[in-house]
Amino acid sequence: MYKIIDENNKVYSQYVYTKEAEFERMVVANAEHIFGKEGIYFDIKKKIGINKKGAAIPDGYYLDLTFHNSPCLYLVEVELNSHDVYGHIGEQILRFGISSETDKYRIKNHLLEDIAADSRKREKLEKYFLNSKYNNINELLDKVIFDNKPAAIIIIDEATEELYRVLGQLTMNTEVIEAQTYCCQEKKLHRFTPFKDDLFVDLPEDENPDELDTVVISAREEAFNEIFIQNNQWYAIRISSAMIDKLKHIAAYQVAPISGITCIADIEHIEKYQDTNKYIVFFKNGSLRKINKIPLGNKKGCAPQAPRYSSYERILKAKSLDDLWNK
Repeated sequence: MYKIIDENNKVYSQYVYTKEAEFERMVVANAEHIFGKEGIYFDIKKKIGINKKGAAIPDGYYLDLTFHNSPCLYLVEVELNSHDVYGHIGEQILRFGISSETDKYRIKNHLLEDIAADSRKREKLEKYFLNSKYNNINELLDKVIFDNKPAAIIIIDEATEELYRVLGQLTMNTEVIEAQTYCCQEKKLHRFTPFKDDLFVDLPEDENPDELDTVVISAREEAFNEIFIQNNQWYAIRISSAMIDKLKHIAAYQVAPISGITCIADIEHIEKYQDTNKYIVFFKNGSLRKINKIPLGNKKGCAPQAPRYSSYERILKAKSLDDLWNK
């Protein structure tokens, strides 16, 4: 268990939530920080679905507006790690998947009613429409509810491998956000993993999020030759659910002694990898090709350790990794 020490040498210990409602109040109060200011959090707890056929009551919804032409709706579940991963958390996400298919109109009506009663949400949406292909809220909600499959977000005080194994068995794309609170007397600090934090890490200021279409993976020689080159695939990758439908290409950064991006391929499809919450990427036949090596630059820390995102056009123009990421 972590402890935090501030500049005054005061020690903060983790606060153990015993009631989910208290944990949920902390999440709602800090929703813009946790989920991101680009979207809208809906604090709606109403039943959706059909009784005895997968009905559920989400703790809320998050309408992700990061991408102007590919928004996404998430059903939110706030949980404590002390709850049964299999019988409670896993079942709830399964119910989300079923009810989001069987009760689309009720979900839309819940969101419309909340927007109609909240001028701040309407103002944010109007700004979004200025640079989007959607003209109004009905078009937007039809896209994220009827045309696309909503995803899920679990906010939990401790994410375990057991949780990820359970989610790996489910078809609904699910993101996990870990959030904790630390206390010193009456003062509280909140520690959390921001939603989509890996998506925008170290991107240049002039990178347009709408143009992100390529995931860059890091590969050692043996795995690179056997999996990437010979099998035309790569696994097991953690990919943000917001990027699943946006990714068109995958590029390989070969570690030392090569130390550079050397190959790129077009993506045929992406699916869950075995019993994990990670993914396997399949390449289009004949699309794998070598490119002029993009070596390390002068900036420290640019070599990707985990999957990182960029745009196909930026990669082809890059002289070094300095052109892709800030560090």
